[in-house]
Amino acid sequence: MFETVDPNAPATLALIGALGSAVVLLDAQGVVQALSPAMNALIPALDQGRQLTLVMRDPDLIGAMEQVSSQGGRRVIELVERVPVERTFRIHIAALRTAGGRRSLLLTFEDLSEQRVTERMRVDFVANASHELRTPLASLLGFVETLQGPARNDAGARDRFLTIMREQGLRMARLVDDLLSLSRIELRAHLAPETPVDLAGISREIVDSLTLMARERNVNLRLSLPEQPVKVAGDRDELLRLMENLVENAIKYGRRDGEVAIDVIDGATEASVSVRDDGPGIAPEHLPRLTERFYRVDTAASREAGGTGLGLAIVKHIVLRHRGRLTIESLLGQGATFKAIFPRLGPAPRSPS
Repeated sequence: MFETVDPNAPATLALIGALGSAVVLLDAQGVVQALSPAMNALIPALDQGRQLTLVMRDPDLIGAMEQVSSQGGRRVIELVERVPVERTFRIHIAALRTAGGRRSLLLTFEDLSEQRVTERMRVDFVANASHELRTPLASLLGFVETLQGPARNDAGARDRFLTIMREQGLRMARLVDDLLSLSRIELRAHLAPETPVDLAGISREIVDSLTLMARERNVNLRLSLPEQPVKVAGDRDELLRLMENLVENAIKYGRRDGEVAIDVIDGATEASVSVRDDGPGIAPEHLPRLTERFYRVDTAASREAGGTGLGLAIVKHIVLRHRGRLTIESLLGQGATFKAIFPRLGPAPRSPS
């Protein structure tokens, strides 16, 4: 059954424009006649006078629209968009008949992205935490039982075991902190940051904070910056975390007594920051998997350095949330370069005269 409406009537357009929900009205050819501000914010590429299927090419959506247009009634479908980030919509499609007998469609969108990510996060957190916490917890329990039994009166063993127990406790704390950080970033992955942030200033701040760590390994931090601020739309705390993870990894896994080079590059449409070490490098077969959760090239070396196996996964998700991309280049014996590239904010930098 069709509802009757005049899609071109001022009252209809005003009503849709005033709705708080994400709603779009299409004519018989699927061209947008009106859309609410919430709809425009949800899918910015969609605009009045544009065909919906040119913006959203999903076959299930197109099929459902054709069915409702020809048969009338209503349909509800779920649509998952994979790029630029994964988003899930529940779409209500209703048929309308105009006063002239032509058919129109009214689509209402519900954004389920945060709900779906939250559900997945709960499952992933339990699985990852239980797997990674099992070993340090077993170690702690073993040391406690030893201290309560054979080593009860052994002062030397007690001090040694307490030192190891503290290290295991700190490792678990770092792991939980990284898991929570990753979950928070994933939860907001569909919301691109909009605040102007200076990549150069963030890089300078991180180099200053990690100078002591670099000095302990006799690593020289070399920072190269443009003269002007390098602005991107970003979340300052997340970009600080990204830079900290990249520079800290380069210090830990690069060559002792070596150099870590941090370069901030300002381009016409993109800005980037690269971190290069002169360590042993990474074999080609490992490169595609480096940003997976808990993937380690050398598990023993990673744990000895205090790594949780989540640092590069956090970096990848921060880059994706900022609508950027991450590249990794490495050759055995020639170090590794990690480069985060972001859309530039504002006018292109002036070329030197």
